Amino acid sequence: MVGGEFCRFGVLTASDRASSGDYEDLSGPAIENFINEALASQWEVIRVIVPDEKSEIEKALCDLADKQECSVIVTTGGTGPAPRDVTPEATETVCDRMLPGFGEQMRNISLKYVPTATLSRQTAGIRGKSLIINLPGSPRSIREILDEVFAAVPYCVDLIGGPYITTHSEVVESFRPVHARRE
Repeated sequence: MVGGEFCRFGVLTASDRASSGDYEDLSGPAIENFINEALASQWEVIRVIVPDEKSEIEKALCDLADKQECSVIVTTGGTGPAPRDVTPEATETVCDRMLPGFGEQMRNISLKYVPTATLSRQTAGIRGKSLIINLPGSPRSIREILDEVFAAVPYCVDLIGGPYITTHSEVVESFRPVHARRE
């Protein structure tokens, strides 16, 4: 182990087509690839694919947070304005507290690349000791967003009682106030 503590990540893909096997899930692996590049801490991932059904997404989020004890859960898909895009609603239903700053920043990042970022309803929140972050379904957008917002994730996990996550600074420099750093 390079530093930090063991962290379990949940990666949830919300997609009717991927869950039925009609479409290869590219977004979940994109998130896992980012984690692999960015983390210096030991980690493991639990990947889940569910259809775009609010109840299925809620059930999977609760399982990942409560039973699988994932410190960070990253969802992909279902954040747009289409009727079947219900991931933000499912996230809000299961979270104890919302973190609107993540959604605001994710849309700001995406606006650098596409004007339709204003249509995105990405959000983030906390369930128990789990941070849940909603990302869009595009692997390219996932990387653009994670490259910038992930810097806040390790300290957020600290604050909610999770493991001390360390990153490879050449990929993402995690931010912690001086008083919260371990040398």
